[in-house]
Amino acid sequence: MKVNSITNLNKIRLDLGNDPKEQFGLDVLMGLSSSPKSVPPKYFYDDEGSRLFQKIMGCKDYYPTKCEFDILQKDGPSIMKKLAGSGPIQIVELGAGDGLKTKELLKHGVDSGLDFSYLPVDISEGALLSLVDSFEGKFPNCTLKPIQGEYFRSLKWISGNLTGKKLVLFLGSNLGNFNKAGSEVFLKTMWNALDDGDHVLLGADLKKDMDALLWAYNDREGHTKAFILNLLIRINRELGGDFDPSQFRHYGTYNVAIGAMESFLISVKKQKVRIEHLNKNFSFGAYEPVHVEFSFKYLPEDIEELAKNTGYELCGAYYDDRNYFGDFLLKVVKR
Repeated sequence: MKVNSITNLNKIRLDLGNDPKEQFGLDVLMGLSSSPKSVPPKYFYDDEGSRLFQKIMGCKDYYPTKCEFDILQKDGPSIMKKLAGSGPIQIVELGAGDGLKTKELLKHGVDSGLDFSYLPVDISEGALLSLVDSFEGKFPNCTLKPIQGEYFRSLKWISGNLTGKKLVLFLGSNLGNFNKAGSEVFLKTMWNALDDGDHVLLGADLKKDMDALLWAYNDREGHTKAFILNLLIRINRELGGDFDPSQFRHYGTYNVAIGAMESFLISVKKQKVRIEHLNKNFSFGAYEPVHVEFSFKYLPEDIEELAKNTGYELCGAYYDDRNYFGDFLLKVVKR
């Protein structure tokens, strides 16, 4: 498959809505003006953040990627066979990353004789360019349609402009960035953008021994630390901040009361930081935390309840050998 990535990206580039820099600034202003301070985790993923996250996924202690790869390798044929007979299928991936796990699933789609197109969706052009390059020549009979845009706007565009059933991939532990109410809103919004009979393959990190969780979010190589601190570097670059990353440290811990890993940036001293784009100084106390991420963990019955509450039928549940991670096949039901 020979793909001109620039041409494809220019063909399908959707309106991203509000100016990204202005939205970034507003979110930072709101978060750093609150008590406790916070910054949304979606801003981790500039081009450097995406590169660092690829390193995290390769760490010995970071199990989710390896577990999900094993699931798709072992159960991919069963998943794809459930879609057989549906005619042409649009396989849409929200936040595709490097596409390593997806390639494993698509191989099983080819083996199952499915007629499908692959549509990776991301707001980052750099991430899509890298993904397209990595797919070149891998699936000669598959049409690749990268889409630069926001998730739900992209799904609505696909529903309105392309024919065939859809399989939406929301893999990894991305669902865990939402609390219970937020995850229901996310899945219901996705349900609204899809058609009856479409499917979603949903990844979920499962509750497990807390030591495994703590090592996964505090890797010995230091890639997670660099990934979290890169958020400050991004604020400096894009918003004119004067953060000194060496005066902050990353701290990841498991909150047993809510069943979630939480990540913080901790100011190691009393300090003030200027952000020129916001024309504002922000004060940090010594050892004051800035909350930057939730990663909620689930029991299988939590996912079943979540699917039921948001209009989906659970069609299949697949686990790695240690039951650390699960992929859940959901069917959109609108009748």
